Amino acid sequence: MEILKQQFPMWVQDGLLVLEVAIIVLLAWLLRRGFRKVADRLVKRHDMPIDILVPLKTIAGWVIFVVALLMILERLGVSGQVLWTAITGFTAVAAVAFFAAWSVLSNTFCAFLIFTTQPFRIGDELEILDASDKIGIHGRVISIHLLYTVLQEMGREDGRYTLIQVPNSAFFQKTIRRWKSGNDMDPSI
Repeated sequence: MEILKQQFPMWVQDGLLVLEVAIIVLLAWLLRRGFRKVADRLVKRHDMPIDILVPLKTIAGWVIFVVALLMILERLGVSGQVLWTAITGFTAVAAVAFFAAWSVLSNTFCAFLIFTTQPFRIGDELEILDASDKIGIHGRVISIHLLYTVLQEMGREDGRYTLIQVPNSAFFQKTIRRWKSGNDMDPSI
């Protein structure tokens, strides 16, 4: 096919390329539409739950789209090997970055939840209970930051106090006992 294309002038070769891409897009669209109709018929005919249909159509649509995109890129001169190397390299770097940032992202998201749901406030006295209801940390909330919440430790025998920085995610992973501060004694909160 390539030898045949080289015998035509450049403007004809460009037109053939556009035609090939258009045919790939049309075939992908027809295939996706045909698959959706076949899936609808199968679900109706065999009394399958409708919940199976949506993910099936979505996955099939994405597979058809990706295959069509790869075919178009191949027609445009992009090597499949180069493309595969780029995709796997990017995926590996993204996975490493995601796992490295997981703790920070988790604590930041938990801070957002603390700010919006207000399971406790500054001034409240908290106990973070470990397994079997053993007291882990007991203190008064001094401040809430994006990554951690600062508690002033309570109940030391020598009368001194220490500040404890508790990661925000710990408040959603452990059981918390809370005493409200001041006159804020509404039991519904």
